[in-house]
Amino acid sequence: MSLLHRIEHPDDALNWHGDMPTEGRYTAGIAGERFFREIKEKGQFLATVCLDCDITYMPPRLYCEECFSHLDEWVEVGSWGHVHTFTVVHRDLDNEPLSEPRILAFVTLDDADGGLVHYLDEIEPEDVYLGMRVEAVFRAEDERQGSISDIEYFRPV
Repeated sequence: MSLLHRIEHPDDALNWHGDMPTEGRYTAGIAGERFFREIKEKGQFLATVCLDCDITYMPPRLYCEECFSHLDEWVEVGSWGHVHTFTVVHRDLDNEPLSEPRILAFVTLDDADGGLVHYLDEIEPEDVYLGMRVEAVFRAEDERQGSISDIEYFRPV
């Protein structure tokens, strides 16, 4: 069946009408698993390094995006960085108003190329600025579960 025929006669294409029960599981992958385990167990960040391209990947990757080399060099990177960009969020994911606005930022980490998107706290929205120095605040060790939520927020330093 040609593409044109499928466009003109969409009901002729194979399709499923109604509900289709499925189950799935998302995994963080090998690099993500190690990254989140390090946060959970030690409250610190790991990144991968491409020695050929001199790039420190944060979040870590298994292959260099520039030269496609397999990355097996892991390094600890500090939890300090700078606000690269930010936005103030007034509604939740269900479009309901938040009781107080939240600040969401892309934080570039000092010892890495790249960074993380996460919340800022301990600061008012009108006081946030690009380039502001921040540090990660991790949950208490006994509360960590091995996810991005183990970082409570970033705060100004």
